[in-house]
Amino acid sequence: MDRDRSRDRDRDQGHDRSHDRDRTTRSDSRNSGAPARRSGGSGRGPAAARGEFALPRTSTPALPAVSSFAELELPGPLLPALIAEGVSTPFPIQAATLPNALAGRDVLGRGRTGSGKTLAFGLAVLARVAGKRAEARRPSALVLVPTRELAQQVTDALTPYARALGLRLATVVGGMSIGRQAAALRSGAEVVVATPGRLKDLVERRDCHLDRVAVTVLDEADQMCDMGFMPQVTELLDQVRPQGQRMLFSATLDRDVDLLVRRYLHDPVVHSVDPAAGAVTTMEHHVLHVQGADKYATTTEIAAREGRVIMFLDTKHAVDKLTGHLLGSGVRAAALHGGKSQPQRTRTLDRFKNGQVTVLVATNVAARGIHIDNLDLVVNVDPPTDHKDYLHRGGRTARAGESGRVVTLVLPGQRRDMARLMADAGITPQITRVRSGEAELSRITGARKPSGVPIGGAAPVPERAGNSGASFRGLGSRPTKAGRSRRTDLPTAEARAAAKQRRANRGG
Repeated sequence: MDRDRSRDRDRDQGHDRSHDRDRTTRSDSRNSGAPARRSGGSGRGPAAARGEFALPRTSTPALPAVSSFAELELPGPLLPALIAEGVSTPFPIQAATLPNALAGRDVLGRGRTGSGKTLAFGLAVLARVAGKRAEARRPSALVLVPTRELAQQVTDALTPYARALGLRLATVVGGMSIGRQAAALRSGAEVVVATPGRLKDLVERRDCHLDRVAVTVLDEADQMCDMGFMPQVTELLDQVRPQGQRMLFSATLDRDVDLLVRRYLHDPVVHSVDPAAGAVTTMEHHVLHVQGADKYATTTEIAAREGRVIMFLDTKHAVDKLTGHLLGSGVRAAALHGGKSQPQRTRTLDRFKNGQVTVLVATNVAARGIHIDNLDLVVNVDPPTDHKDYLHRGGRTARAGESGRVVTLVLPGQRRDMARLMADAGITPQITRVRSGEAELSRITGARKPSGVPIGGAAPVPERAGNSGASFRGLGSRPTKAGRSRRTDLPTAEARAAAKQRRANRGG
């Protein structure tokens, strides 16, 4: 864990240690002297799904959805820019929210990852600040996101349109030079895309002032709450223009997000593009029952498939261990986790996107904000501890109408917890008992035997006889003296604690 770098709050494992601080601050923020901007609607909507709050009712009727971008009051240069980027028809969340966002209304949008949320708020932000020139250190619009990867993705997605309008973007995230980011703000930027921790640092250094921010967006607000960023988020929101426009987008709407909605959104237009479970009709869900001694071989054969795959594990150590093993087995794998520097993480993602790497082995740092075209398989080598984590991991595939599969490897001692998690997610998976080398494993995942030729100087992996032997440490199973998995085949203590805290938050 990166406990020594307390200033760099934007990490994939931040939620494992932030919830106690977050809960005390939430109670304080309810009683703070900051002006509340409570929803102007007439009460709450219908009963919410488990763990979610009831959506607020809107007192002012929303503008109707559009069927094309040409129907929107967009600045002239944006339409040619959309065509140049191959964006011809708005996604449902864009068609529903853009008319209202362009009119200056507050917006509350729920949509799974890959539903088009970035352009839903991004085009509105750019259109609202078009023609304005920001002063040094005083941006006109702010987009807050939970992770560095999502910040970079949002910046990349908006850059062509910002360029068409002559607007300047600045990306402010941890893990990168704060001096360069301060210099970008001094030069002037109309739109700042930021993670909460780093932006708070820059504000405290007086390198950024938020009093001119007229449009504020919170993207993936639920993850910011889960990661313990609520104190920073509310502190930053209290500094932007009180009567400015606020837009909040999230894949799930937990009760922590309800605090942000009630306090900062005024009579918001509400649009939910998906049911609370986030289930996607083009996504298949498979739970594969495996034995601890065979999980090693099963994971390796899936990784050796033809085509790309993201594999999720609980810890950085487990990710590094599996990556080294796959490289030694002849599989082009790379690791992605919070222990890597931002340049390393960016380089790894680029190699995965262009096909130089076929297996991305990751912690939850990759569970949101990373868009990979034509990715058709996600594997939970270690099952997630929370249904939200499952949905966001799976959200890396079956994006924008594409098809995909989410596969979870489950040991005997994890089956009951996994069944409960799937019920919470509103998903009925296909359950199959598999072993390495079997045709059924290949049918579901495309698994095949790896070449065995080490890659990049990795140590060769000795071939195992049959399916016996000790299970691979770091893949969610710990060998006993007899080489058998036991009840300790469970998620890490940090992950379990984070999941317990989220359940407590929902219950409170």
